[in-house]
Amino acid sequence: MKYTQLGRTGLKVSRLVLGTMNFGPQTDEATSHAIMDAALDAGLNFFDTANVYGWGEDKGRTETIIGNWFAKGGDRRDKVVLATKVYGNMARDGEAWPNHDKLSALNIRRAVDASLKRLQTDHIDLYQFHHIDRRTPFEEIWQAVDVLVQQGKILYVGSSNFPGYKIAQANEVAARRGGTIGLVSEQCLYNLAERRAEMEVIPAAQEYGLGVIPWSPLHGGLLGGVIRKEAEGGRRASGRAADALADTAIRERIQAYEDLLGKHGLEPGETALAWLLTRPGVTGPIVGPRTVEQLESAIRAVGLELGDEVLAGLDEIFPGPGPSPEAFAW
Repeated sequence: MKYTQLGRTGLKVSRLVLGTMNFGPQTDEATSHAIMDAALDAGLNFFDTANVYGWGEDKGRTETIIGNWFAKGGDRRDKVVLATKVYGNMARDGEAWPNHDKLSALNIRRAVDASLKRLQTDHIDLYQFHHIDRRTPFEEIWQAVDVLVQQGKILYVGSSNFPGYKIAQANEVAARRGGTIGLVSEQCLYNLAERRAEMEVIPAAQEYGLGVIPWSPLHGGLLGGVIRKEAEGGRRASGRAADALADTAIRERIQAYEDLLGKHGLEPGETALAWLLTRPGVTGPIVGPRTVEQLESAIRAVGLELGDEVLAGLDEIFPGPGPSPEAFAW
C-alpha cells in the first residue's frame, strides 16, 4: 500500500479509502468484518463511514458494525484513521423532531456523542460535514468544533459535497476566528465520467490545502466493465448504470472506454481507480467493496501505472471541463 498526507496535515493515510456504506444494507456483519480485516492486512488504514449509513430504520447500523469490529481488539482501532459524517436526520421514521439534523451546534454535539457510542471509540479522527447547511453560519459550526477538539472527541474536520465557494467561506471564517485549522479534506463526486469537480471544487481544495477524496469512483458501476460483463453473461447493469446505458451516446462512450482498456490488457474498474490516483490534489478514492474479492481488485489499482497513450485515450473519451473560468468564459 502507498500512503500520502491528508491535505496540509501531518496525518498519513492510504491511497485508497475503505468505504463502508454497503455494511449492513448489502453486506452482513461477518463479511463486513472480514473485509475490514483484509483491508488492514493490505495496509489500507483510512476507513470512511457516516452516521446515517444503514438508512431508514437502520440508520446508524453501519457505525455499529464498525464499532463491534473495533471491540474485537488486536489494535484495530489504533491502526485505523476513522472518518464519519454528520448532517442527515437521525430521528427514526415517524419521529421527526427539530434539531436532529444539519449542522447546528446542538446537533453536532448530539451527533458526535451518538457516533462515538456506536463506534465504541473515544475519538473520531476526521469528522466530516456531509452537506452544506444554508441556515447555520460557519461561526457557530466552528465554535462547536473547537469545543469538540478541546474535549478530544474529534481531531480533524472535513467537508463532503461542498461547492468551491463554501470551501473558501468555511476556511476564511476559520482563519478569522483562529483556533481550528479549518477544513482539511473534501469528499466529492469525481470520476472519469463525472469531472465537473475540476472546475471549482478541486481548485478550491488545492488552494486551501484540502485533500480530495472522490466518492463513486466507478460512477455507480458504469466504469467497472459493465458492457463486457453483460456480454459474458455476468451481472447486468442496474440502477444508475442501467439508466445511463439506455442513452446511446453514453453507451458508445463506455464501449470505447472498454475497448481502449481491452487493447492494453487493463481491467476497467482498476483503471478508473488508478486514473484518479494520477489526478492533482487527490488523496485517494473511496472504494465500497461488498466482498473481499472486490477489495483485492481495488487494491491492485494502487500499483497500476497508466502509460501516456492510455491517459491520452481516456482524456479523449472523457474530456474534462477544463479550469474555471475558461471552461465557461474566454
